[in-house]
Amino acid sequence: MKNEIRVRFAPSPTGALHIGGVRTALYNYLFAKKNKGKFILRIEDTDQSRFVSGAEEYIHETFKWLGIVPDEGIEFGGEAGPYRQSERKALYHGYARQLIEEGKAYYAFDTPEELDAMRQRLKEAKADHQVYDSLTRETMRNSLTLSKEETGELIKTGAPYVIRLKVERDQKVRLYDMVREEIKVNSNYIDDKILMKSDGMPTYHLANVVDDHLMNISHVIRGEEWLPSAPLHVLLYQYLGWSDSMPQFAHLPLLLKPDGNGKLSKRDADKHGYPVFPMDWIDPKTSETSIGFREQGYLPEAIVNFLAMLGWNPGTEQELFTLDQLVEAFSMERINKSGSKFDVEKANWFNQQYLKNISNEKLAVGFLKLLEEENMDCPREKAEAICGLLKERITFPGEFWTKGQYFFYPPTEYDQRVIRKKWNDEAKSILADYKNALGVADTITPELSLNILNEVLEKHGAGPGSVMQALRVAVTGMAGGPDLMGIIAVLGPDEVSERIENALSNIG
Repeated sequence: MKNEIRVRFAPSPTGALHIGGVRTALYNYLFAKKNKGKFILRIEDTDQSRFVSGAEEYIHETFKWLGIVPDEGIEFGGEAGPYRQSERKALYHGYARQLIEEGKAYYAFDTPEELDAMRQRLKEAKADHQVYDSLTRETMRNSLTLSKEETGELIKTGAPYVIRLKVERDQKVRLYDMVREEIKVNSNYIDDKILMKSDGMPTYHLANVVDDHLMNISHVIRGEEWLPSAPLHVLLYQYLGWSDSMPQFAHLPLLLKPDGNGKLSKRDADKHGYPVFPMDWIDPKTSETSIGFREQGYLPEAIVNFLAMLGWNPGTEQELFTLDQLVEAFSMERINKSGSKFDVEKANWFNQQYLKNISNEKLAVGFLKLLEEENMDCPREKAEAICGLLKERITFPGEFWTKGQYFFYPPTEYDQRVIRKKWNDEAKSILADYKNALGVADTITPELSLNILNEVLEKHGAGPGSVMQALRVAVTGMAGGPDLMGIIAVLGPDEVSERIENALSNIG
């Protein structure tokens, strides 16, 4: 296992999984599969105060919908479990004690009031950073300033405390990032982060380093927002004696708002009506619903393809990739350093491309369910034919109904622009003869409907341009749409004849 590529996605169950997190998971998955490695799903629930019911189930359902299947995790097993941090609590205490015994961490007993007072003093002194660090810890109430006896007595009597990392001054902290290359930080800019909270739970910093080490994680691929924490994590690896097995880091660029100004947020998405969650999410505390891509009609294949291209490019003109093709093409070297605009129109384009490549038979299954909800009876053959005609012109499956209602209802209104330009005596005469010619046919195909029309046009000495738009309006009420002869074949000669008669009567 030592030389195996092992990556992890480690979300916190504090609400709906943001689409940026889904992209991070996808990149981890692609990297693992490209390198014949393992993709691990780990739930980081150390912050119990922010735990939200249903959030963990939401994460699992997201991966199931998108087809991103972990190799190890809560629902998938594995030898490195447990895969939920709250079930690994005893492990973290042991490493925290090791750091204290080796003088690399310490107990801090400061009250919230004392911490506030410290920050206020620093603020008044115009200090650049109002933090608990190698300088300010000398003025605070901790096991570095208290005697061993005082520290022991406080612990014995149950005084609340946290365990902080003891960051030494003027250390040069270096790491190589696969996206950002070499990063150097002076330890004077790293504060003494809390490793164990007063409730006995570890913070993210300790838990994620310990878990990554024990799970033999080879590469930590995560969002750019964790870049400031990376030097601290490097120190933890050093202090725990794990420098030789420290994973390689890669910090992914941010997802930006569609205009490129700032990080993509739920607030902006709600304001402009586009989703930033993979699926609908109902907040259990507020009952507020946030829209998701799945319920808006996006296909999972399209979302995977869309997310992969947000921050990565294959180096070719190819845009459409299956998941297997993405695995084959993916490389960390082609991840962008700068943020990527969240272009919802591009997501729509991907959805359209995938939708039109689905078989009519498969599309008809979902369409028939929509029709059932509308209490509409429709033979499967007709549903398949409608899907075949419309799928080049729609973006979402729900539009088979919203844009195809004229297959079930004759028009009651007619496009007035066409009426003004094309509804004349010649067109009406041709339509009347076409109606009569259709009336003698039992069934009709697109080819036959066109042949009949051409015969009528030849009789009138007219071309298709003199009647096609008028015929479309008479049959559908609309100025545009899919192949008109195909529509006529689906409706059948009797229905088309009746619609033409209605149009001649109603429009005049």
